[in-house]
Amino acid sequence: MKYTMKTAFAGAVALGLTAGASFAQEVTLRCQHFLPPKGSTPLYFMTPWAEKIEKESEGRIKVELYPAMQLGGKPQALYDQIRDGVIDCGWALPAYTPGRFPEAEAFELPFMTGRNAEASSKAAWEFTQKYMQERMADVHLLAVHVHGPGVIHKKGEPVMALADFDGLKLRGPSRQANALFETLGATPVGMPLPTFPEALSKGVVEGGVIPWEIVPPLKVHELADSHTEISGDRSLYNTFFIWAMNNDTYNNLPDDLKAVIDANSGLETSGWAGASFDKGDVIGREIVAGTDNKIHELDPALVDEIKVIGEAQTAAWAADMTSKGLDGEGMVADAKALVAKYADN
Repeated sequence: MKYTMKTAFAGAVALGLTAGASFAQEVTLRCQHFLPPKGSTPLYFMTPWAEKIEKESEGRIKVELYPAMQLGGKPQALYDQIRDGVIDCGWALPAYTPGRFPEAEAFELPFMTGRNAEASSKAAWEFTQKYMQERMADVHLLAVHVHGPGVIHKKGEPVMALADFDGLKLRGPSRQANALFETLGATPVGMPLPTFPEALSKGVVEGGVIPWEIVPPLKVHELADSHTEISGDRSLYNTFFIWAMNNDTYNNLPDDLKAVIDANSGLETSGWAGASFDKGDVIGREIVAGTDNKIHELDPALVDEIKVIGEAQTAAWAADMTSKGLDGEGMVADAKALVAKYADN
């Protein structure tokens, strides 16, 4: 983080103003993420958040956003970049470092989250306050959130039956999503989002799961032929995201600037981040619907069959967490209750 004193005040000191004179402190926050700048989260959350911080600090905090890893490194390194002060703040996915943040997987389990990302993101924030404060104590959390319903995008015909998963090379974002796809008969291939379009174009994968909002920015609809939505009121899978600051960056702020950051952190900010996906999903789907690509909604009876598989996976995850000294059943129960709580608000 970079601090400089305004020239006007420096000049005033030179003229011999008293030591008690008030100095305005300028702070530049360098924040990095891996999305293209036209992704819905940069457009509808990160950029407005930065502008709000700058306005409410009366220009004393400047936020610089660096999309597509412009400051270097890979998406998997973002959490460590925040922790180590390589960047002042950033957007990271715990799922990109499997096993490191096991509690976050509660919100990535099959059919755990609702279709409204804003509501489920508020649930994720409250869950994090109970279960993840110690695990993520080496960064300063500003918000956590999830995305909207994931959609299966692939070359050729859409997925319409369980048999269509057999042997399908499918890009997945997380350990839990990949476990579900493997049980369904697919061949999951884990990879960060930015590598998906190239993998699809080169045949490394035949399809993948991402929400509608990021399809146009990545031009996935120009590479895929079909898109399969999951019917019902739940998401097939989800991904847990964090928006966080370096601890020293935050702690070194004067109290009034900490208050600006605090006012733009927490439950409502998490909901705001989730809402950016909800808005982007509507726009993204409309764009794809205007093409010749096929959009298919999976039959509710088939979704019910997949839910049974998902329930078994959730029970196995809870048992695995318990074997590692964590409250697996408690996390599942609380995640479900919180999702229901905010869905009803």
